[in-house]
Amino acid sequence: MQTATGITGLDNILGGGLPKGSAVIVEGAPGTGKTTLGMQFLYNGITEQNEAGIFITFEEFPDQIYHDMKSFGWDLRALERKNQLRVIGISPKILLEEMQKSNGLFEQMVNEINCERLVIDSISLLRTGDSEKTIREVLYTLRNILRKFKLTSLLIQERSDLDGNSVPFEHYIFDGLIRLSLKEHLELFRQRTLEVLKMRGTCIMEGEHIYRITENGIYVLLASKTAADIQESTSDFQLKTGIPSLDAILGGGLDKGTIYMLDTNSKANYRHIVASILAQRINSGDRILSLLSSIQSIEELASLLEKHKADVGKGIEENRMYFIEHYKRSIPEKWQDAVYHVHTLDNKSYNLFLKNEIYPKMNSDLNKHKNWFIYYDLNAIINERGTEYVLRHFATETAAARSLGMSVLVLCNFKEVGIQVASFLERSCNGVLKTWVDGSYQYLQITKASNGEISKPYLVENINDCPYIRLL
Repeated sequence: MQTATGITGLDNILGGGLPKGSAVIVEGAPGTGKTTLGMQFLYNGITEQNEAGIFITFEEFPDQIYHDMKSFGWDLRALERKNQLRVIGISPKILLEEMQKSNGLFEQMVNEINCERLVIDSISLLRTGDSEKTIREVLYTLRNILRKFKLTSLLIQERSDLDGNSVPFEHYIFDGLIRLSLKEHLELFRQRTLEVLKMRGTCIMEGEHIYRITENGIYVLLASKTAADIQESTSDFQLKTGIPSLDAILGGGLDKGTIYMLDTNSKANYRHIVASILAQRINSGDRILSLLSSIQSIEELASLLEKHKADVGKGIEENRMYFIEHYKRSIPEKWQDAVYHVHTLDNKSYNLFLKNEIYPKMNSDLNKHKNWFIYYDLNAIINERGTEYVLRHFATETAAARSLGMSVLVLCNFKEVGIQVASFLERSCNGVLKTWVDGSYQYLQITKASNGEISKPYLVENINDCPYIRLL
């Protein structure tokens, strides 16, 4: 079970919220907004989740807290009158004494308002003047008391030496660590970043995320999402890839009517990714147009798809599968009618062939509400037609496919085509799946998506059963 913080962006990073009953450190230098985040956690808990909270401060007077939080529109006194909040100014020593007493002041407050959330500002003062052994005992005691009362807690900690090599003991004993930082940026202003470095009991979105202190409190802008990347999807559903872990990363699958690029190289095991996606479309009854590459004939593709439980021969017999062949290779007689041989066509003739033969066929089927899925190796087009052809026609072709609601998967090697061409291709598509090999391991990352999300890198594991790979 998770406790939503209600803070825009932070719950996404936490996969829904803080683990219920956890004690989490909020660490940062002065001025980073730690107190604001803590009170926002309590305020949202009361107003959105009906969960009462206690804010304990060692240095500030409650009146100052009331005044400061009023600027965000948070009327803390009103919540106290409703028995939903307590703002307590107390010394660290007295707090610890009362926490350890049976039916002490702390227990009475928790029971009085049925408290579920707690913020202490700040636990740095628990370190004052004591030996390291005593400090450890104090922190263990605090942790155990919070667990006893099953409070979901934020423990604020002052840190001005964030670049130091020492790791405070409390990082080990508490359940999570959220770090707020102020960093110089472009020598013009200081950039605020939030990072969750640890959280027991939940998966987190790794990395630093920019945040702002707005008139409504802390607002976190995920590193994986910017306004410029978000594109509206024209689809009402998503296309499964056949790889459950990849579908989960994509939020359900590839959006219908979008163009996705698979950026890869010969070292990476990309064939099973392509085959799994194609097999899903074949078995779903879609019409398929595949541009055959120089390193994979129609028979080799059919053999690979058979492993993914898709029958190319049946698809051809049902007039649902077609292939464009740029190379002079033999084709089984029974599949001849499904293959367009274009190796004799120059670029102008090839473009006319697409315009006069392929597009009309697709339009006719689309008007009958039959879906088309296109897959091709763009490296083959570059090798056979040249880079200039791709730069001139790719954006137009993908725009036409999107307008007709067709889904397209394009294989390419960004490193091989060069930075400028790769940048152009990335701008022309809705999403990019990048897979690469580093030493003995292969990785996959969503570096662009139609919903604006960018994933962390996942390990690609080879497995024995279909779809033969999974992401970890």
